[in-house]
Amino acid sequence: MPDLSVAVVGAGAMGCLFAARMAEAGATVVVIDVDQGRLDAIRGQGIVLTDDGGTRAVPVRAALADEVAGPIDLIVLFTKGMHSAMAIASIAHLRRWNPVALTLQNGIGNAELLAATFGADRVLMGTALIPADLTAASTVETHGFASLQLGAFDGAGAETVERMGDLLARSGFEVHRHADIRVAVWEKVAFNAALNAAGMICVVPNAGLDNPAGRRIAAAVVDETAAVAAAKGLTIDRDGILAHIDAALREHGAHKASMLQDREAGRPSEIETINGAIAAEGRRAGIATPVCDTLADLVRIIEASGATKRDTD
Repeated sequence: MPDLSVAVVGAGAMGCLFAARMAEAGATVVVIDVDQGRLDAIRGQGIVLTDDGGTRAVPVRAALADEVAGPIDLIVLFTKGMHSAMAIASIAHLRRWNPVALTLQNGIGNAELLAATFGADRVLMGTALIPADLTAASTVETHGFASLQLGAFDGAGAETVERMGDLLARSGFEVHRHADIRVAVWEKVAFNAALNAAGMICVVPNAGLDNPAGRRIAAAVVDETAAVAAAKGLTIDRDGILAHIDAALREHGAHKASMLQDREAGRPSEIETINGAIAAEGRRAGIATPVCDTLADLVRIIEASGATKRDTD
């Protein structure tokens, strides 16, 4: 297979991990970000990757969006959901190369944004179950499982899914291909919506939700998400999601959900692509989502009041 030219948009933990792994697999990779300090760090020392295979520095090009001219075969979008539209606009000039565009981001709505720019038949989507932490500007650490769910958004052929899936597999990821990837995406958003917002609002790790009240909220969110998904013609595995939640509460009690990490760092959260998106889809389908609505509104109140980093110091 000829080497692919890949643009990874977003130099956070997942973006750096994927960029380094794909470069090691033989792809020509450029990382695109708006953080000049992070780009300079990657230019200076590469991406320093620590995983079960040890620690090494992987040379990867780093650039602002307007510095990348192509050709590009694959775009991987790894920004936070609230930055997706702006990030996609910054790389719209790359569509002249007719690239495949992949989102493995949390939440829903990202694939639709990519499709509007690059064409629905060029978009892949999926989920990533991978623990990854950015420990310095260009240093990422990951251990253990690295599982991906991958499929076509709308119209991308099986050959495209296979070609990109092969690159990801060669990059050290366990790739599971799906005929209808939307089910996996909605199952992931149900899991995230059940735990993320509540943990952020209450300022507690998973263990703080491992009680009857926390589990009632989580189950109600899953039920609302399942109802909205059903209205869209998707059947998600309610019992499987609840089992996943149970395992997260019992086995990963110290883990802080990403929204709580955002609150502690003073960053905006992805609420509009998780609980907020479920509620918005529910309104369009005529499905009531009172728990998702309430959780989303509470997060919005916290963010609007500025009660983020200063109340967790």
